[in-house]
Amino acid sequence: MREADETTRQRLADALRDEPATPSELAVRLDLTPESVVRHAEHVSRSIDGNDADEQLLVAPPACRDCGFDDFDDLLNLPSRCPSCKSESVTEPTLTIG
Repeated sequence: MREADETTRQRLADALRDEPATPSELAVRLDLTPESVVRHAEHVSRSIDGNDADEQLLVAPPACRDCGFDDFDDLLNLPSRCPSCKSESVTEPTLTIG
């Protein structure tokens, strides 16, 4: 299938099968916003789970660069600050399909 014929979610899934990436990295690659990447990733995850495939969306959680906190309630999220130390130095989650 040509890239122009693929949906945004198909292109996202293909990108996540190629290599792990953050929502910001995927946004640049797919000409989207990081927030829309997260929304599309949620749908991709449900699609993969519904296909009885051996694949799943894997998420390395966001983490605070200052205190190391990484126990966020929603792993597939773009937190603006750390709930523990209130620092705004929080990494993005890393996504991949494995």
